[in-house]
Amino acid sequence: MDQTLAFFIASFSGLFAIMNPIAMTPFFITITKEADNETKKEVAFKSTLVAFIVVAVFVALGSYLFTFFGITIPGFKIFGGLLISMVGLEMVQSKKPSTKNTKVALKDFDLGQAISPLATPILAGPGTIVTAMNYVNPNEPISVVTTISSFALVSILTYLAFRSSDFIVEKIGDNVIQVIAKIMGLIIGVIGIDMFISGLKLAFNL
Repeated sequence: MDQTLAFFIASFSGLFAIMNPIAMTPFFITITKEADNETKKEVAFKSTLVAFIVVAVFVALGSYLFTFFGITIPGFKIFGGLLISMVGLEMVQSKKPSTKNTKVALKDFDLGQAISPLATPILAGPGTIVTAMNYVNPNEPISVVTTISSFALVSILTYLAFRSSDFIVEKIGDNVIQVIAKIMGLIIGVIGIDMFISGLKLAFNL
């Protein structure tokens, strides 16, 4: 039991660090900046749920999926890095909306953004998936259950962070959020390029 708890804490710490709900909140704020409260709640729930499902599937069946589809870790990192870089570029180039009081209702909001780019590749990106898979020992089913459970807790904390976005905006101001979003866009773009380069190095044994 103590060993399982220690493994849970280790996997939770690693997954929390790689997904980092606090750092992800500016991305959520940027994507939902024109949305009303109901829409934000739906996007927060949908994005974290999809991210959890994606990671859980890879934790449980990742090695089989990679083998079945002929997917390699280098290829996964290269494509994921390109996607993340594109997300970062869009965030850096985004402009502040001209209307401050008009909020987009749920029926008019593109909920596809909750899945891409928010759920994947931002939340459940190659880094998160590979980190989660690294904790799993195929010969120990308990490691699969424990890793999925620890990521479930990370996902819940991420959802709560997203739901607190209005409070964060109220406290630090919309202009500061815009600056933070652009800085985070720059950071995520660099992370994507680093992941791309890492994939190339693995692919060519550099």
